[in-house]
Amino acid sequence: MPPAMVNERRQALEICSEIGVKAMTIPSYADLVSGKMTVSQIRDIELDDLLGREPVVLDTDGLHALLSDKTILITGAGGSIGSELCRQIITFKPKQLILFELNEFALYSIQEEFCSKFPDTAMAFVIGDVKDGSRLEQLFTQYQPTVIFHAAAYKHVPLMEEENAWQALQNNVLGTYVLAKLAIKYHITKFVLISTDKAVNPTNVMGASKRLAEMVCQALQQSIPPQENKQVNTDFQPNTRFVIVRFGNVLGSTGSVIPKFREQIAKGGPITVTHPDISRYFMSIQEAAQLVLQAGSMGGIKGGGEIFVMDMGDPIRIVDLAKDMIRLSGLSEEEIKITYTGLRSGENLHEELITEKRKYLTNAA
Repeated sequence: MPPAMVNERRQALEICSEIGVKAMTIPSYADLVSGKMTVSQIRDIELDDLLGREPVVLDTDGLHALLSDKTILITGAGGSIGSELCRQIITFKPKQLILFELNEFALYSIQEEFCSKFPDTAMAFVIGDVKDGSRLEQLFTQYQPTVIFHAAAYKHVPLMEEENAWQALQNNVLGTYVLAKLAIKYHITKFVLISTDKAVNPTNVMGASKRLAEMVCQALQQSIPPQENKQVNTDFQPNTRFVIVRFGNVLGSTGSVIPKFREQIAKGGPITVTHPDISRYFMSIQEAAQLVLQAGSMGGIKGGGEIFVMDMGDPIRIVDLAKDMIRLSGLSEEEIKITYTGLRSGENLHEELITEKRKYLTNAA
């Protein structure tokens, strides 16, 4: 029932669960566009189907202008968001796709997938570190990208909180600075930074590092002189425009709670949740990537440095996600128990998407 409202889908699932019938669904539009499924296939119901969000309507003309026949560089291309960005960018027929990744196995996996699915697209699979200026200089000189989507980052909050804090700052802040400086030097037209809701009033190292990365992009934007003499200089190169996109958690992304819950259910439980009231904003990987691309096409019109905040809908309690996953597995809460372990270091009960000052200004406007 892809076109059905979320409450109708949930009701159908609950009825099937009560009478012991396995519920499945035909592919959604997002599945078909991403190439995950074909029209004839049916699939298991997933959490995405129960989010209750309206489909994203994209400005395809703006995206064609941004992506078509352009050389696009994606950092962190082996990650959840980076790889989905690549899948969606390919549909706009770029001139070449540069997939930049530090993790060898992640890059190998994405190379295997893309070379099989998209043999007619020019692609380069490049291992490297965003902190390595020499490697980036070589890449920029060889491939001459025009648009960058910067998705490479350390993102796991508890892991980055203590002994890995300096590495989080180096990767998320210094890496962004090195890449952004070179983007200006090589006249990249659009630089899109993937940020997070944890950058708002940050209370942990990961969030603070991403907020600093945002500030780096905004400060560099202000350092770029205004464009002059466009008609006089035939060799004119447009100034770089920085765009920042901030959103919450992505369902099923690497290292997120969903794969962990699946593993715990497969072992017979229990599912571990840190707090009964903890909530997060969620969206699907496909939707997140679509909105990143849309923000990339919209940003820079007023000079660059804008922060785009995605409409994440309403926050979802993690315990409700756990219960949905138990039900989707055809099991009950009597069979798979839920236990509470307490908040981890740097973890908040709830997340924000904008600061209180920004909320006040928005409401006043």
